[in-house]
Amino acid sequence: MNERRRAATHVIVDDVTVPVLADDDRHHLVRVLRLRDGETVSVTDGRGSWRLCAWSSGELRPTTDIVREPDRAPLGVAFALCKSDKPETIVQKLTELGVDLIVPFVSTRSVVKWDDDKADRNLDRWRKVAREAVMQSRQVFVPRIEPLVASVADLVARHGGGLAVAEPEGGPIGAGVSVIAVGPEGGFTDEEIACFGSTVGLPGGVLRAETAAVVAGTLLVARR
Repeated sequence: MNERRRAATHVIVDDVTVPVLADDDRHHLVRVLRLRDGETVSVTDGRGSWRLCAWSSGELRPTTDIVREPDRAPLGVAFALCKSDKPETIVQKLTELGVDLIVPFVSTRSVVKWDDDKADRNLDRWRKVAREAVMQSRQVFVPRIEPLVASVADLVARHGGGLAVAEPEGGPIGAGVSVIAVGPEGGFTDEEIACFGSTVGLPGGVLRAETAAVVAGTLLVARR
């Protein structure tokens, strides 16, 4: 990580063996960052492999061997759909933390209701935000962001094995918990809470939805 931090910037490429920049990333390095020849750029494929390169006449010239980070058990946060740009903030911060799986879902008390077209547009936007956050935070794994899940029951059906719900009276995060679900501003209904196999508590007082998601992600990643 220290080597990536010392690099002038960090970018995602399709293949670290022969790193080729996407047009938008090239424009950013040339026109915005104004990189000079010889500066170091770290590159990753977003799947755990990375290496260092030298910037040379607008191209990336590899200078180190490829590093493959060890595979890791995926950790995730599911968040109830919330209003304004809060979902985007959640995606950005969870990516910076190193969360592997992000699952938006609709809860009974979710204020926001989207049709399929809006859900698809926002999913595309979140994936772009995650990609940018990976580069900003020098991560080497791009998180998987699932399409919007229609209900708590569907969420539990998909991720029930390691899924726990964040509730004020919940206990510590057990070893078997790999995904934490956080509710909407109005909280879960009793029927929804009953769907989950276990509950976990988060530190602090009554947290905003976006704060709860970030805290849940922090606690999970800290166990690594």
